[in-house]
Amino acid sequence: MVDTNRKTITVREAADQLGLGRNTAYEAVKRGEIPTVKIGRRLLVPRDAIDRILQRAMEQRSQP
Repeated sequence: MVDTNRKTITVREAADQLGLGRNTAYEAVKRGEIPTVKIGRRLLVPRDAIDRILQRAMEQRSQP
């Protein structure tokens, strides 16, 4: 379970929320499709970035 008070999540947690595999998520990070913040050696995904990705996907889906 992800702590909802955190402002960032791991790439693996983002993958779970987006329904992606871990490798697919890291590939999306590499392509710039999932934005990350690097702190030390850790890649973290801002939680609001996941919300924006999902919102854009829903908007594109609803367009004719």
